[in-house]
Amino acid sequence: MMTENSIQLVNGSIIDANTSEPAESNILVIGDNIKELSSVRDVKLGADQIIDISNKFVLPGLWDVHTHIGKGIPDIEAMVEPISERTIRAGRNCIDALNLGITSLRVVGEKDFIDVAWKKSFSSGQFIGPSLYTCGWFITTTAGHFLKSGCTLEVDGPVGLRQAIRNQIKNGVDFIKLNLTGGVMGPSWDRMEDTFFTEDEIKAAFDICTQRGFKIVAHAGGTKGIQKAITYGAHTIEHGYQLDDSTVSQMMDSNTFLVPTLSLTHMNRGEKYADTAFEKQWMLTHPVEEDYKIRAIEAAEQHAQGFRKALSAGVKICCGSDLDLPYGGLLEMSMMVKCGMTPHQAITAATLNAAEACLVENTYGTIEPDKKADILILNKNPLDDINNIRDVHMVIKNGRILNHLL
Repeated sequence: MMTENSIQLVNGSIIDANTSEPAESNILVIGDNIKELSSVRDVKLGADQIIDISNKFVLPGLWDVHTHIGKGIPDIEAMVEPISERTIRAGRNCIDALNLGITSLRVVGEKDFIDVAWKKSFSSGQFIGPSLYTCGWFITTTAGHFLKSGCTLEVDGPVGLRQAIRNQIKNGVDFIKLNLTGGVMGPSWDRMEDTFFTEDEIKAAFDICTQRGFKIVAHAGGTKGIQKAITYGAHTIEHGYQLDDSTVSQMMDSNTFLVPTLSLTHMNRGEKYADTAFEKQWMLTHPVEEDYKIRAIEAAEQHAQGFRKALSAGVKICCGSDLDLPYGGLLEMSMMVKCGMTPHQAITAATLNAAEACLVENTYGTIEPDKKADILILNKNPLDDINNIRDVHMVIKNGRILNHLL
């Protein structure tokens, strides 16, 4: 007898990391967990709700593991914006992303621990939102990267870094985000090949994280910075704009995850990459500075080549967009396919691989018994066209139906 709220989804076709082709199945959800998968002929009549999803496609909830939830206004304004406004926008962005099927987010830099506050609010049930995995402030050096975002903490010297990291831990973060190199946006001294931490600084930062049991999320664009991050034990490499063969081999040997954020360099290259009406409209409503656009275009091909090297070698790749919510992760999945992934690989990157990077693969990432019932139901097959990922029929978070779009 079922005592908790129960839902049975019948006649759907599951697509996840374990199923390269759609697999017909019924899914029994009890409480907030997936309880059982069964033949489409085996309907559990005792379920509180039986929902027929014939001709629909069932995926695990999607992830975006490189986001800044308060983004949404130009960076220069973010530096002076009242914290209250950014906090409210961050929550709204998270909820909007959830309604698109992005049920989990890793926040890799946010102001004043806004991400930790919203994580607590969502996990307590005070608000319904995605599961959040947090980094607090984006830790860089004086004259480091991303300064005008409003999310950076400029820290210098081993003592300063130890203190900053301990303060992050005290405020409840899940990971530590360190900025090792420049990127595709910023002033002349903020280039992807520039490495910012000195040897004593980077050693101090990694030593304290190892001592306290915290994984490091490493912003690393240039080859030298990527190699240094891997050598010291980075858990994930963010961006990886300049990956060569030796660096990819190093990533494989160390089991380091790659979060390529391909959209950062590719969404500004016109119709070569933004080739759907949706993507073109997104570009029009998210204009970028001309200097950033030029640098992104220059970096795009090398970025894609390195991504393909990592993909071919078998590096674990995760979907993270570094674009504004709510659509960032969906755009990144499309870009991954354009740059060489199959749709199934992109789905795996946005589900199981992302859950593994956040250390919760036993709870999320596939449609299996005893995992959380974070479920996205689509009207069309995303294996036929990855853009079908936006054609949402229903989203379920922790066993609760959030929307049912007919």
